[in-house]
Amino acid sequence: MQVRHTSLEGLIELIPRVFEDERGSFFESYNKPLFSSLGLPVEFVQDNQSFSVKGVLRGLHFQREPFAQGKLVRVIAGQVLDVAVDLREDSPTFGQYEAFLLDAKINNIVYIPEGFAHGFVALEDSIFSYKCTNVYNKAAESGIIWNDPDLNIDWGIENPIVSEKDQVLPSLRVLYPHMPV
Repeated sequence: MQVRHTSLEGLIELIPRVFEDERGSFFESYNKPLFSSLGLPVEFVQDNQSFSVKGVLRGLHFQREPFAQGKLVRVIAGQVLDVAVDLREDSPTFGQYEAFLLDAKINNIVYIPEGFAHGFVALEDSIFSYKCTNVYNKAAESGIIWNDPDLNIDWGIENPIVSEKDQVLPSLRVLYPHMPV
């Protein structure tokens, strides 16, 4: 796998080597020794999958401690713009984000560490899959409004389809009033 470190510590993009022939293709989406050598978690306790039609925006979601989740995300079919926002209060990159074009044609994968909010928009009908380092806990769920003006994320589409729940999430400044953004 090709490993691309980002400007946000711990946020890593992995691009697997894909083997193709007349039968189809094969690639490795998880490798415990490689992950261990990169200092990434090697134990995931929950797998999730969603289907989203083109234009659906999900996020920006996270779980508060002690139920924070690291996520290994990828697209099985389709293409999404995936966004991770650093919410680690002691991080020099607090409030910054990275965006990735996850594409089933190249099978790239992103590891998002604990302490990040996460969201994505389906640029075409897409199946999104992710492994989590902690189980879902409804009481610990939280999020940031997708169109937060302080984050100013360019989602690449106009008028996304956003759930009622995600439309009323607070801004970053409401969640972290003492933090400079």
